[in-house]
Amino acid sequence: MKDGRLKDLADFLPASFATIVSYFSAEVTRGIWKPAFMNGTDWPSPAATLSIVEQQIKKILAATGVDVPCLAVGGSSPAMLPLPLAALISLTITYKLDKASERLLALVGPALNSLAASCSWPCTPIIASLWAQKVKRWNDFLVFSASRTVFHHNSDAVVQLLKSCFTSTLGLGNSNGNNSGGVGTLLGHGFGSHVLGGMSPVAPGILYLRVHRSVRDVLFVVEEIVSLLMLSVRDIAVSGLPKEKAEKLKKTKYGMRYEQVSFASAMARVKLAASLGASLVWISGGSGLVQSLFKETLPSWFLSVHSVEREGVNYGGMVAVLRGHALAFFSVLCGTFSWGIDSSSSASKRRAKILDSYLEFLASALDGKFSIGCDWATWRAYVSGFVSLIVRCAPRWLLEVDLNVLTRLSNGLRQLNEEELGLELLESGGVNAMGAAAELIIEGGF
Repeated sequence: MKDGRLKDLADFLPASFATIVSYFSAEVTRGIWKPAFMNGTDWPSPAATLSIVEQQIKKILAATGVDVPCLAVGGSSPAMLPLPLAALISLTITYKLDKASERLLALVGPALNSLAASCSWPCTPIIASLWAQKVKRWNDFLVFSASRTVFHHNSDAVVQLLKSCFTSTLGLGNSNGNNSGGVGTLLGHGFGSHVLGGMSPVAPGILYLRVHRSVRDVLFVVEEIVSLLMLSVRDIAVSGLPKEKAEKLKKTKYGMRYEQVSFASAMARVKLAASLGASLVWISGGSGLVQSLFKETLPSWFLSVHSVEREGVNYGGMVAVLRGHALAFFSVLCGTFSWGIDSSSSASKRRAKILDSYLEFLASALDGKFSIGCDWATWRAYVSGFVSLIVRCAPRWLLEVDLNVLTRLSNGLRQLNEEELGLELLESGGVNAMGAAAELIIEGGF
C-alpha cells in the first residue's frame, strides 16, 4: 500500500475511523503479512528519533532498577513493522491533526499500543518514534507506553521490577541512598515531566501498576512474588545486624540467634513485605491468581526443598521462623483480598471449595501422608500462624469447611504442641464442631 493510497483512505476519516482500525487490527492478528521496511521511501522512517526513544526507555527502566540488555533497537538492520501495522500507523500520521479531530485519534492509541505489544520488539519504540515526530508534546506518554512493552516480551524485566518493589518498600539496598522504605518510596510522586530536560524517575510501584497488564504469564508472577518474599525475609533478618556481624555470618558455624536481631522489629517488616506481596498478587491476577496460589503455588512450594541451609549460609532458626510467619500473613491477606472476611460478597461463594481443599492439604501433611520439603521451623510457624490468623481475623471462613478436615487439622496442631489453637479452631467451626471440641477438651484436660 503506497502513501498516496493512504491519503485517499484518509479522506474517509473520521466517519470510517473505527472500521478501518478494526480491519487493520484483525490483519495484524492474523500474522500472515510480510514486514514493511520503514525506510522513508515507501513507508515513513523512525530513524530521526528512534535512538532517542531507546535511550529514554532505558532511562525509565534503569530508574526503577530494571536493566534489560536486549533492548537495543539500533544497529545496521532496518526498522520493520508488520504490513497492516505499518499501514495503520502511516494512516494515523497522514491524517491531518487539529483540535477538533484530536479526540478521534485517541481511539487509535490503545489499538496501536495493544497491537505493537503483541508484535516482536521493537515495534512499539518504532511507533513511538513515528508519532513523536508528528506530535512532540506526546513524546513522554509515547515513550512511557513503549517502555511498558518491555515487560510483555522480557520476563527478566518483570522479576527485576518486582524485586525493586520489595527493596524500595523495605528500604533494602536502595541505590539512591534513601533507605527509609515504606509506601512513599514504593509509589513516589506519580509520573510526569517534572525534571528539566526529561521525565522524572518513575517509582517502581507506579510503574508496576501501569505495566502489570502487559505481563504474559501471571502464574509465573505469583511464583516469583513468593520467591522474592522469602528472599526479602532473609534480607530483613540480616539487615538488622551490624555490617561486621552480617559479614561474619557467612563464616560462623552456629548461625544467627534470636537475640541478635529484635524479633519484634523484624516481624513488623516481615508483615510489610507480606502485605506488599499479597497486594502484588491481587493486582496482577485478582481472584483467579489467588485461587492458583492456594491450589498450586503454595502446596508446590511446601513440598519442594527450600531449606535455609541450602543457601550456603547458616542463618539459624530465626530466618526459617520468619519465613513461616511471612507466608502465613501473605496467604491470609491474599484470601482476604479475594473473598473478604464474611459472606457478603459474591466472591465468597468460591471460598469454601478452595479453602476446604487447602486445609485438607495442611491436615494431610500434618498426618504424615507426604513429606514437607521446607524447613520444619518454617512449616510449623506457617501452620500455626495461618490458622491463628483465620481464627482471629476471619472465623467465618471456618464455618464453610468440612468438619472432618477441621478435626484432622486440630489433631495436627496438637502434634505441634498447639493444643489451645486446635481447640480455638474447632470452636470457630460452629455448632457442628461442638462434639469434636468437647472430645478435645476431655482428652487434653483443659
